[in-house]
Amino acid sequence: MNKPTVQDIFRRFYPAYLEKYSPSPEQAKAVRNILNCKTGAYGANISVCEDCGAVQIHYNSCRNRCCPMCQAIPKEMWMDARREDVLDAPYFHLVFTVPDILNPVIYSNQKLLYDTLYHAASATIQELTSDPKHLGASVGYICILHTWGSEMNFHPHIHTILLGGGLTPKNEWKDNGTEFFLPIWAISKVFRGKYMDELKNLWNTDQLEFHGTAEKYRNHYEFKELIDSCYDAEWVPYCKKTFNGAQSVIDYLGKYTHRIAISNHRIIHMDDENVTFSVKDYRKEGQWKELTLSGIEFIRHFLMHVPPRRFVRIRHYGLLCSRSKHKKLTLCRNLLGCKKYLSRLRAKEMPEILKQLYGINICVCKSCGGHLGKPQLRIPQRC
Repeated sequence: MNKPTVQDIFRRFYPAYLEKYSPSPEQAKAVRNILNCKTGAYGANISVCEDCGAVQIHYNSCRNRCCPMCQAIPKEMWMDARREDVLDAPYFHLVFTVPDILNPVIYSNQKLLYDTLYHAASATIQELTSDPKHLGASVGYICILHTWGSEMNFHPHIHTILLGGGLTPKNEWKDNGTEFFLPIWAISKVFRGKYMDELKNLWNTDQLEFHGTAEKYRNHYEFKELIDSCYDAEWVPYCKKTFNGAQSVIDYLGKYTHRIAISNHRIIHMDDENVTFSVKDYRKEGQWKELTLSGIEFIRHFLMHVPPRRFVRIRHYGLLCSRSKHKKLTLCRNLLGCKKYLSRLRAKEMPEILKQLYGINICVCKSCGGHLGKPQLRIPQRC
């Protein structure tokens, strides 16, 4: 028996979810896309074998960034494009998080306070790396927002892939080797200060909204108490060791860029009421365990992580900023004496991409091995 998928869960439990909750327009669109993905609702490509006349139908995907069936190809193509941005230099993985007491306020102001996470993380890196005490150079880094923990709980945090070296004001290359060059205590202190300054400014200018469990913070004294608690809390950034070579950086990026709250392979079982899926227990060194939620709660947890409309989750800074990276990365390569890694998928058609990545030849008939004619797109009639 096939394991259930996120699409199966929505088909079974979404009507009951609607009786209890009202999804936002972005959430409703994500659900509609997931339900219709690869069903023919978005059209199909029909190919006919030139030898035996067999017909093959390939249903189109929804391409929604929250759909677990649509992330593989975009992830591979994004990773392939990033090959041209990678240097033979140290890289580090930083994670920026905020105290969970802020979660209700962040959820009520997702666009504003997700942006604040990026602003604070970027400003922290820029301030510390430009300081001669730490590095004294302009670096490059990519920031990626995740809003979930392993249990699909609300846990907003920023993953940052940081180049461990950069250009000095005299356009000379500088790095500290494979040793991480920023003190964790300094990252924590600066990040907390920058995030809290922007949060207080949003409060003072009446830009924040408060819904659900965050409603109590409409009261000035409650909000002031929240701010004080945040300053008292320990903000713990996380840093991982350097990567082993440029290709490992590219592979590692793919683990984070197009990840969604839960993938189909983690879903274990579904019955008439509940869904069971695997989660990592970080209190036991990341061991896998099973977690069971009601179908309605599973959907509620999943939809918490649908990003705001047109929200950019992957952002590039410093040497990797699109406006200047071509010139600056070329200079870095010349200074380091390293080669440029070329894209392997650029300008290729989808049949070529599928063959190169997965060994799948969609131009060959599954019945006789003959050649399939050029697919014809069929679009369903809409009411």
